[in-house]
Amino acid sequence: MSLMYELLKKNQDLWDLFTRKEEYYPEKLDKHQRFLFSEKYLQNASEPEVSRYLIENGMQVEFPENQTFAVCLTHDVDDIYPPLSHSLLSSAYSFKQLNFKDSANQLLWKLRGIDYSPYLNFSKIMDIEASFEAKSSFYFITSEVDPIRFRYDIEDIEHHLGEILDRGGEVGLHGGYYSYDSPEKIKKEKQRLEAVLGKKVIGFRNHYLRFKTPDSWEILTDAGFNYDSTFGYYDCAGFRNGMCHPFSPYNLDTGKEIDILEIPLVVMDVALFATSNSFEEAWEHTKNLIDTTASFNGVITLLWHNFVFGCSFRNDWVKLYEKVLQYCFDKGAWMTSGEEIFRWWADRN
Repeated sequence: MSLMYELLKKNQDLWDLFTRKEEYYPEKLDKHQRFLFSEKYLQNASEPEVSRYLIENGMQVEFPENQTFAVCLTHDVDDIYPPLSHSLLSSAYSFKQLNFKDSANQLLWKLRGIDYSPYLNFSKIMDIEASFEAKSSFYFITSEVDPIRFRYDIEDIEHHLGEILDRGGEVGLHGGYYSYDSPEKIKKEKQRLEAVLGKKVIGFRNHYLRFKTPDSWEILTDAGFNYDSTFGYYDCAGFRNGMCHPFSPYNLDTGKEIDILEIPLVVMDVALFATSNSFEEAWEHTKNLIDTTASFNGVITLLWHNFVFGCSFRNDWVKLYEKVLQYCFDKGAWMTSGEEIFRWWADRN
């Protein structure tokens, strides 16, 4: 990786972009203490300028079976128990569609027990992905506190985690809201998940995408994670540091490479639809990002929350996910989990 750093250092603007120099001493943060991106910067978010430069200067990327690019499929499991507002909206939507059975199920699942929650839908998600020969990562919360509501106890869904592993998927940690800057809390959450899984957890993404450059990478390295996939935008889709490839971050304060792989987040469902005026606009934007990534033999990471697949009023979000999978499948993409991307990348670097 040092050769990559040396190459980028020859172009100061790209080096500053790659390292996210301006995030080290931010003038403004949002209400969740995240870096506040300027509107001007967001206008260039669709261009992976750093990856382009590296490819043009000789970087070569390979994927299994000569596939030309990869799609890292991920799901943040924020909720297992649907909030009342979600249940009411989904029930009303289903009733409007004359789907009375689903309308009742959305409201009455509590009477039947946790296993009937519409958000315990990992099998459904994996079935969709399996039809496109794809696998994915699921990131679970184990923190005990949250700024909005109680989320869930990871011990209650142990057999569901086992099914994900049995089907070739990955279970990673979704770091708690108050944990992103605390090595002790993150280690505790990791240990709790590993105790339920009975195996080491290597992948991470933080709740609300809370992240501080470069501190978060150092904390995750210290906690024993092999890769992170938090590094993306919370308010749009695009390439945060001009990279459409996984990379090892560089700490400008220490002058050293950080021993973790970042698989940058590119498209998050909530941000995508918040900045799109229609389904067609959301699709076109996503398609353009896919095509751009493919042109540079890159990796595009997608985040679709599990609640989307259990909410009737989010059917269009599910349809877009299926449309994206079909498009990437037809383009010959390698669609897989963060864990498999990490292992492939690490073996070749």
